Amino acid sequence: MKLSENAKVVLEKRYYQKDKNGKVTEDWKGMLNRVAKNISGGDKDKFKKYFNLLDSGKFLPNSPTLMNAGSDLQQLSACFVLPIEDSMESIFETIKNAALIHKSGGGTGFSFSRLREANSRVRSTNGVSSGPISFLKVYNAATDAVKQGGTRRGANMAILNVTHPQILDFITCKEDTTQLTNFNLSVGLTEDFMQAVYQDEEYELISPNTGKVVEKRKARDVFDLIVDMAYKNGEPGVVFLDRINRYNPTPEIGQIESTNPCGEQPLLPNEACNLGSVNLSAFVSNHKIAWNDLKEVIRDSVDFLDDVIQASRFPLPQIEEMAKGNRKIVLGIMGWADLLYQLNIPYASEQAVLLAEKTMEFIDFHAKQRSMEIAQTKGSFPNFEKSIYKKGKLLRDKLNQNWQALQKDIKSKGIRNATVTTIAPTGTISMILDTSSGIEPQFSLVFTKHVMDGENLLYVNKWFEQTLREAGIYKKELLEKVAKEGSIHGIKEIPASIKNVFQTAHDISPEWHIKMQAAFQRFTDNAVSKTINFSREAKKEDIRAAFELAYKLGCKGVTVYRDGSRENQVLQTSASHEPKTKTEKKVEPRNRPEITQGITQKIETGCGHMYVTINSDEFGACEVFVQMGKVGGCASAQLEAIARLASLALRSNLKLDSLVRQLKGIRCQSPMWNKGKMITSCGDAVGQALENYLAMDINNGSKSYTIKFEPTKVEEHGSQRMIANCPDCGNSIEHIEGCLKCPVCGWSKC
Repeated sequence: MKLSENAKVVLEKRYYQKDKNGKVTEDWKGMLNRVAKNISGGDKDKFKKYFNLLDSGKFLPNSPTLMNAGSDLQQLSACFVLPIEDSMESIFETIKNAALIHKSGGGTGFSFSRLREANSRVRSTNGVSSGPISFLKVYNAATDAVKQGGTRRGANMAILNVTHPQILDFITCKEDTTQLTNFNLSVGLTEDFMQAVYQDEEYELISPNTGKVVEKRKARDVFDLIVDMAYKNGEPGVVFLDRINRYNPTPEIGQIESTNPCGEQPLLPNEACNLGSVNLSAFVSNHKIAWNDLKEVIRDSVDFLDDVIQASRFPLPQIEEMAKGNRKIVLGIMGWADLLYQLNIPYASEQAVLLAEKTMEFIDFHAKQRSMEIAQTKGSFPNFEKSIYKKGKLLRDKLNQNWQALQKDIKSKGIRNATVTTIAPTGTISMILDTSSGIEPQFSLVFTKHVMDGENLLYVNKWFEQTLREAGIYKKELLEKVAKEGSIHGIKEIPASIKNVFQTAHDISPEWHIKMQAAFQRFTDNAVSKTINFSREAKKEDIRAAFELAYKLGCKGVTVYRDGSRENQVLQTSASHEPKTKTEKKVEPRNRPEITQGITQKIETGCGHMYVTINSDEFGACEVFVQMGKVGGCASAQLEAIARLASLALRSNLKLDSLVRQLKGIRCQSPMWNKGKMITSCGDAVGQALENYLAMDINNGSKSYTIKFEPTKVEEHGSQRMIANCPDCGNSIEHIEGCLKCPVCGWSKC
């Protein structure tokens, strides 16, 4: 397969194996050899089939499989759900287990609904409980302390049932977006609650400890609070727990209480799942879908994913038991938006929605058929006798003749996997295959990559570029205009026929986003990862309508994001000015201009990767930002304090070299070599970054620049300034599939 330059960067940074010195030791072919050999288990025919499947550009498994297959770690699953019972022993045993999973490269989901509410009596100690929110913070801090396999950061989902007495505290616990940064939050909504919302009735809050009703609240008031918070910063999302359990294939084994971090994979406690996605954009020929080719890839993908279960080394014995007991695999898709571009079908159209349902039905049907065939030679999943399949049911509401026949066959012949389909985020694997993520629309058709020599590189969607060339209007100036505008909607040079097809995320109304999610959900065993994008000008009523429409159309959950409501991290709050006294004149820092220019340096410290951004105005250096993704608590606060005080000093005309002298040489217990220099502490790292800045002679007291850099992209939000740039490479990030993602280097918050 021919790799794009962007794909090569992502692969070398995140996927290819390296030696002890960090030198890359494999290439694309080497990685595929390693993975195919490991998953095929020595079967030569399977090895050839799997190698060709991976090299075709039509399918890739989840990142842990690509990273870990054939390695010492051999942990190949991406999704885990762990139980939390109402005891100290269970709470901290689960923290330990989550740490092991994060270290191996997996993400975890938890339900905190079994934990008794705060101030509830603890009989064994004659004390009172601190409640689920306090333990949620403990889990978040524990995740900060674990470096996830050296390649992925820890990501979690926390769910609390809407009937829990502390549900209001849970809904608002991420109002400060600097808190609980390792968690996505979702409220578990029940059918009774939703009916109470529609009928404007009260519903009951029930203590998990006693099982008794402790309070009643108006359902609409609670629903309004969820809407308010989702409007402010996109969290919490919602999951419809009763609906999820209605499609639970093994209800006798247990009830589903939580999902994986991005919400598309509901799992039983101690269950794991491995993912894989078909690249739909690779199946278009002469403006038609190659259905037969797609069918063969689906069948090979099911074989591959089922063999991943056997090859995987699970982090805990109870997880291995559950994973092999149900043998859940999840085949999803990517490249949906790019497929629509090739077929000249607008994303926001009934034609696209109908095609989505048809396509997912095709994938699900043939995946189940192949799983049934495997069962005839290898046996059904061990819990088959306790499943709905043995009772002659399928995870579908309406069955035509083909589905009815398949249902009978599965009842009599068995099926290898309890579930076979999910629409998961495809993150970096879609970047490797140079296609759109999951079922999301493209976030942008052209974006600018900033490189260190000051040059701006334009990345153009290949189908958009092809269309512009065919129309005879392709030129760099037009692409630059598209990159600046973020949409082609208002660009006069582009014909209406092209504008109609090449829609991007913010060209599409929330209603169409939800219709698309619902269309795919109808033929998906598990759930669908999708972000419902709203413009900055959207109203709270629009968010409410989206939640209600998602419930009405049969979605299993929904995540919304209003543009600009939450970015990567709060870097600076407006400085308050000390009042002047009558007896003493004090220095007042100069105001910060609207736009500053500067650089970001990456420095290795004993605590992890540090990114120091130094910006300047017409008088010289004026502000410092320090970011380190793997720390939290006091460490994070101290770094922010250093940055704020340094910024205040610089805008008060303190010489930069004075700051350098004060910070350099501070020592801690974790020194680290960085490019031939010893970094003795995080404070020392900031000092060395400031010293490097001086050496570069960038606007040092003058208006001349020896190196050109683009302005840091920030957005104003009241008294706070939010950064919308990737912490790894500094380019703009996107909010899709329920998470923040960089389209350049593959960095993901999840």
